[in-house]
Amino acid sequence: MSRYFISLFCLSISFFGIGQDKPVDLQPKDTVEYKQEYGLRVGADISRLVLSFLDEDYTGLELVGDYRLTEKLYVAGEIGNEKKTQGEQLGNTLLYNYTVSGSYLKLGVEINTYENWFGMSNSITLGGRFAASTYKQTLNDYNIFEGNRFFNPDGFLAGAQPNQEFSGLTASWLEFVVGIKAELFANIYVGMSARLGFLVTKEDDRFQHLWIPGFNKVTDGSNFGVSYNYSISYLIPFYKKKKKKKEETPVEEQN
Repeated sequence: MSRYFISLFCLSISFFGIGQDKPVDLQPKDTVEYKQEYGLRVGADISRLVLSFLDEDYTGLELVGDYRLTEKLYVAGEIGNEKKTQGEQLGNTLLYNYTVSGSYLKLGVEINTYENWFGMSNSITLGGRFAASTYKQTLNDYNIFEGNRFFNPDGFLAGAQPNQEFSGLTASWLEFVVGIKAELFANIYVGMSARLGFLVTKEDDRFQHLWIPGFNKVTDGSNFGVSYNYSISYLIPFYKKKKKKKEETPVEEQN
């Protein structure tokens, strides 16, 4: 019997020694993983829809979208159609009244500069677009300044050819875009962006380009224009990629 207990004791000592070869980790590392969704995000600019409802001289629709290529890089674009009627006056005298209508397309890239908390999917983006528009302008009415005021004391004559249409107009420009997007609910995002455009080309000099769909108002003597949008969009996920939670760097103890 004593020989049996001696053998069992020696065997226990052997297993204990083997177990001590591998140290016990009393602080296991966090191995939680978050799966980021990659896919196509599509939506619409709600500011143009609201303005179409409030302003009888404007109608517009813009669809927005982006596709995630990497953790930070997106391909993005917009497509839209706008129609706007506007006039210029000098005091109580009408100078001209015109209507512009047409479509536009914008394509480019965006980079997310925001470092999300673990599990979040918001973005603060910087990017650019190349944009092009095709449209027409209709000169609804206009008056001509008359230097000889003997027969016309007001100094203006009614235009002889109202409702002139100038079709087949084109323009292209570059845009610098700054924007934000926040996930409101699961896969539903709200966003806004500000855009600084630089007009590259505009064809047809029969009538001055006053307003370009997608670009906004054309300023006399300047090729720059400013626009914005407020969007709501939905993410259609195609696949997911794992993203491990970053380990926190321990703070060194101060002496």
